Amino acid sequence: MEDEKIIELYWQRDEEALKQTNEKYGAFCYCIAQNILKNAEDSKECVNDTWFKTWLVIPPKRPEFFQAFLGKITRNLSLDRYRKSRASKRGAGCMDVIYEELEECIASRETPDGQTDAIVITDALARFLSGISRDARVIFVRRYWYADSVARIADRYSMSESKVKSSLMRSRNKLKAFLEKEGISV
Repeated sequence: MEDEKIIELYWQRDEEALKQTNEKYGAFCYCIAQNILKNAEDSKECVNDTWFKTWLVIPPKRPEFFQAFLGKITRNLSLDRYRKSRASKRGAGCMDVIYEELEECIASRETPDGQTDAIVITDALARFLSGISRDARVIFVRRYWYADSVARIADRYSMSESKVKSSLMRSRNKLKAFLEKEGISV
């Protein structure tokens, strides 16, 4: 079913919208949650929470890009669950590695300056990504948005892990230089 028709079902408050959304985007949302949480049960719960939140926000919202809308909800719910889990367990996780990789480029949002600059950084990041090659952008987004492992990215795009790591390192270095040029402290 086309996205517009699914969204219309939400507007009509027809529960078929949930079934159609799960059929079309369930695997996509589960993959995002699983990449972050590394736990099947928690990932399934996040996907179900995504459907619930979608039901609550449509209407009044009418998302223009439904898949991205669902992906963002899933990612945010998964990150929230990850943080809660991390706070209680204090164990190391994959998101820690991802945050460490970006630490040199982007200030932590935990600081007051980091919170203030979040909107500015988001805009700058979008401009940065539009200015790099498609391959570098795809690798960067798969790693830092979808939380894919280096091995998974390499397998998905039929390249070596060292090529993925090199691309990520070059992109991070370019991002750092770009942000400094934009006057954003790193």
